[in-house]
Amino acid sequence: MAVSTIEEDLTIKGNVSSKGGNVDIKGKVVGDVTAEAVLIHGTGSVDGALAARKIAVQGKHKGNLKCDDLTFASTAQVEADVSAQTLTTESGAKILGKVQISGG
Repeated sequence: MAVSTIEEDLTIKGNVSSKGGNVDIKGKVVGDVTAEAVLIHGTGSVDGALAARKIAVQGKHKGNLKCDDLTFASTAQVEADVSAQTLTTESGAKILGKVQISGG
């Protein structure tokens, strides 16, 4: 499976899509991100919708979030309406918005 990395010094203004691959975000994305899996590193941020089978947030996210498997690290700062089947959250994660976990 291909992994596309948006490095710390990179800002993308526009949507990012990976068909069947993973997207690692260490920099900034202003737009929607769609992939098989998305990892927002501690230095990364996304201002837009996230959609993937698996999402892990260590950094910042603002916008809607939809996935099957969701993980928030203790460093996560999220302002989003969240829809997921499963959720794992470390102590210290900051989440503001509506959270809907369907179990699955």
